[in-house]
Amino acid sequence: MALVEVKNISFSYPNGYQAVDDVSFSIEAGENIAIVGQNGAGKTTTVKMLNGLTKPSSGDVLINGESTKKYTTAQMARKVGYVFQNPDDQIFNSTVYKEIEYGLKKMKVDMEECDRRIKDAAELTGMTQYLETNPYDLPLSMRKFVTIASVIASNCDVMIFDEPTAGQDLDGLNLLSELNRTLTGRGKAIVTITHDMEFVADNYERIIVMCQKKVIADGRTEDVFFQKDIMEKAMLKQPAVVRIATGIGMTENTLDVKKIAAYIKSHQIAN
Repeated sequence: MALVEVKNISFSYPNGYQAVDDVSFSIEAGENIAIVGQNGAGKTTTVKMLNGLTKPSSGDVLINGESTKKYTTAQMARKVGYVFQNPDDQIFNSTVYKEIEYGLKKMKVDMEECDRRIKDAAELTGMTQYLETNPYDLPLSMRKFVTIASVIASNCDVMIFDEPTAGQDLDGLNLLSELNRTLTGRGKAIVTITHDMEFVADNYERIIVMCQKKVIADGRTEDVFFQKDIMEKAMLKQPAVVRIATGIGMTENTLDVKKIAAYIKSHQIAN
C-alpha cells in the first residue's frame, strides 16, 4: 500500500467552476516528486486535497490507507504538512523559535522532545542562529525556511512545498536540494509544486504534469522532459539540459550533464 493514494479526485467550487478533474496518482514513503503545470492547471487545489485543506467533490485521498474525509484539517496537519507559497500566510509568532514551536505545542509534544525537534529543524533549514529573531526581521527567502522548519518539526509523513524556489538565491536553492535529500532519506514523502524546470531537472526523479485540471504525464523526470509534445501542451519550457541533449542529437534521455559532456567530447574526437 502506498503512503498516499489519490483516487479519481475532482473538485468544483460552489459557483460550479471545476478546478480538478478525475486525478489519480500514488506516492511512496521516501519519494520526492514535483508537480508542474501552468497557473490554473489544478496543482494547488490537488495538493490541498492531500492534507484536507480542501475536500474532494468526488473520489478519495488515502494517507496510510485512511481517507482524509475522516479527519479535520488540524488532524491531517499531523500527517501531511503544507508550506504555502507565501510564508506570510503562515507566520504569526514573535520569534522563529516560537513559530516552529507553535504546532508542537498544539500537538502536546513534551518539552524535551519539542526542544529536540526545534533544534533539528532549525539546523536543517539554517535557522539556528535566528531562533530568537522576529521572523519579519528576516528577508522573504529566509522566512520560507522558517515555515519549512515548522513542518519538519511536526514530523509528518508527507511534506508539501508550494513554490519553494521562488525568490531564492543559489545558497537557498542548494539548501532546498539538501533538504530534499535529507527528508526523503528519513522516509518522508516530498511533494513540490514549482515552475522552476531547471530545479526539477536537478532534484527530482519523478514528475507529474498537470494541464487543464488533469494529469497528462506521470513518470521519470528525464522521460517526461524529453516528451516535447507533453511539455508544449502544458506550456512548459524544457530545461536547458534537455534542449542541449536534443540539439546535439543524443538519443538517450538523460539529465546528467557529465554524460552530455562526454557525448560532445566523443563526437568531437570522431569528427
